[in-house]
Amino acid sequence: MLCSSGTSAGEPKLIPSIAEDLDRRTFLYNLIMPIMNQHVPGLDEGKAMYLYFVKAEMSTPIGLPARTVLTSYYKSAHFKHRPHDPFNDFTSPDAAILCYDSDQSMYCQLLAGLIHRQRVLRLGAVFASALLRAITFLERHWRDFCRDIRAGELNDGITDPGCRSTMLDLIGPPHPDLAEEIEDICSQTTSWKGIICRLWPNAKYIEAVVTGSMSQYVPALKYYSDEKLPLVCPMYASSECYFGVNVNPLCEPSEVSFTLMPNMGYFEFIPLGKTGRC
Repeated sequence: MLCSSGTSAGEPKLIPSIAEDLDRRTFLYNLIMPIMNQHVPGLDEGKAMYLYFVKAEMSTPIGLPARTVLTSYYKSAHFKHRPHDPFNDFTSPDAAILCYDSDQSMYCQLLAGLIHRQRVLRLGAVFASALLRAITFLERHWRDFCRDIRAGELNDGITDPGCRSTMLDLIGPPHPDLAEEIEDICSQTTSWKGIICRLWPNAKYIEAVVTGSMSQYVPALKYYSDEKLPLVCPMYASSECYFGVNVNPLCEPSEVSFTLMPNMGYFEFIPLGKTGRC
């Protein structure tokens, strides 16, 4: 069973799902990079700093597990056993993505992104709101990140075994020069306008859902990127079904449109009357 996110109606609901549906969703995911590569070449030459999170499972009254669509995907073999793809080389270790503690997950993913700051070519999250939460988290914890990088250690607050093991390997020996770079950027600014471009200078765009209820976050994302990075909304999806892709991904958020994929589901279109009403 899938559990909807509640972003549209406000209340989550349970949705039955089958294995073939996950195959279709994965197929649509795999269309995004060929489209993006037509508009932004060279994405296979660096890393993607995507902030992904899982949520705890629920159980139905008869004991069936219920997960959100994204959690179901991240915990599936499609994600965990995916082959190496230079176009989807994530900064975040899988152990950090699959950590149920959202604070520990956020800490580890941001730390990993800072360690790879010069290699990051794009940043993103599923929803625009998650990126803004990450910036707020970064504003609170950048000193801790610098301390970890400078000492080659990991904050004692990270107790998840998978996260600790993976992140200690990633941090490696002390990197005082990198820590100083990040410290200079975060400490010598009276405004965080454009902080994304300063911390990740080679980023080419930001990817997230910025339509519908997420459109309210567009001004903030433009502020933190100093309006230098396109905001890419690559696909149209819901918990019930993934619908289509954006074939003009560099357009303005207010001009986003999607090409529906007929193999994703059965669509019925209600004709509009002369007044523009159904």
